[in-house]
Amino acid sequence: MYAILDIETTGGKYNEEGITEIAIYRFDGHKVVDRFISLVNPEKEIQPFVVKLTGINNSMLQTAPKFHEVAKRIVEITEDATLVAHNAQFDYRILQTEFRRLGYDYQRKSLCTVELAKELMPEQPSYSLGKLVRSLGIPVSDRHRASGDAQATVKLFKMLLAKDTTKKIVQNNVRAENLGQLNPKLIDIVEQLPTTVGVFYIHNSDGEIVYLAKSQNIKKRVNKIFASSSKNSKKLQKEVKAVTYEETGNELIAQLKEFSEVKKNKPRYNAKTKRLFSHVLYTKENKDGYLALKIGKADNRKSYITSFSSYEQAYNSLQAITEEFTLCTKVNGLSEAKKNCYNYSIEKCNGACIEKEDVKTYNKRVKKAMYKYGFGDESSFIISDRGRNVNERSGIFIKKGEIKGLGFYELNHQIQNESILQTFLTPIENSRDNKHLIQLYLRKKKTVKIIPV
Repeated sequence: MYAILDIETTGGKYNEEGITEIAIYRFDGHKVVDRFISLVNPEKEIQPFVVKLTGINNSMLQTAPKFHEVAKRIVEITEDATLVAHNAQFDYRILQTEFRRLGYDYQRKSLCTVELAKELMPEQPSYSLGKLVRSLGIPVSDRHRASGDAQATVKLFKMLLAKDTTKKIVQNNVRAENLGQLNPKLIDIVEQLPTTVGVFYIHNSDGEIVYLAKSQNIKKRVNKIFASSSKNSKKLQKEVKAVTYEETGNELIAQLKEFSEVKKNKPRYNAKTKRLFSHVLYTKENKDGYLALKIGKADNRKSYITSFSSYEQAYNSLQAITEEFTLCTKVNGLSEAKKNCYNYSIEKCNGACIEKEDVKTYNKRVKKAMYKYGFGDESSFIISDRGRNVNERSGIFIKKGEIKGLGFYELNHQIQNESILQTFLTPIENSRDNKHLIQLYLRKKKTVKIIPV
């Protein structure tokens, strides 16, 4: 027996959402045998973006039953059934949170139709409910309302059951809850964690760090580890004594801390650190004196401009840099033209491919590209990004091509003064891996500020 459900919520902070609507269809594998659909008064305001998405507003819920008034019916209709939902982890967590507030330990097995669809329909371009049912020709009405989405999930689940001819995937995907199975100690630990970006550290009874990692949402990531049924996770769960954390304000600081601290502490549940990049971009003067940008395999003995995790990443970046600085595709090895490159014919190359452009003028633009995408050997600057609160920024200090340290500063600090800089910086290793993490982040994040020192 299955209980196929969908829940709409108020939105808001993790584990602080309230239910605004719930729809549950009891399904015996062939047909719906019972159903429960109701608006729910969450006793809190609905986030404006949720009102726009679902059409459910605060006035609609004033006379709706509160969760404690519908809780018994939810227990009854889901009794001895496996919960099925599209992104089951979310719906199940919301239900358990509401029941926990009532002092009731609500536990059911669960199946996620996102996971099942990925297993049984790997060719689909998207696994969001709307796009997936549209792609499969499943009609859906009242999108983003609990009843409409739950009905669409019933039809999707029927299709998945039919495709699961061996029944092994369904069996393997049945799992017992997430947070509800945790023992009270682990629940208490998770509840104390923030939902912000940073690095967390899992300690055993001796205080030893046995696992650490970065996350965009510390609470969510730790909860996932504690709820996992994998062999390693179960071992780790038995050792947990405490979880400490450090908020970082942004992902780059978290990445740098995670990488350096895994190397330093060697937690036994962390995988061994691997080399972060495989290819690099370097310069080589061609026979006509033009500086060519070339892709090569990483080699610690050679200098380079910047690094990449794969050849494809390097190739795409070289194409973008070539276009950004009006460089020549032939000089940079992106074109095998015998005469002029194609870009010259559309006025995106100034003729270095046929020795028409002045060598010094061309090389000057190459050096600008090297300066922008490398660290440079002469300049000193701060990479400034979000801090841990609205009055703070983070800073990574680069001095003449070397990473000197990172830290956080108040908005009124005169950070362009190097002596003041030193007061808040924590030294980090000037390694090629750290440079790779910083340069990769800068290529992706266009909003980061670069402040000369």
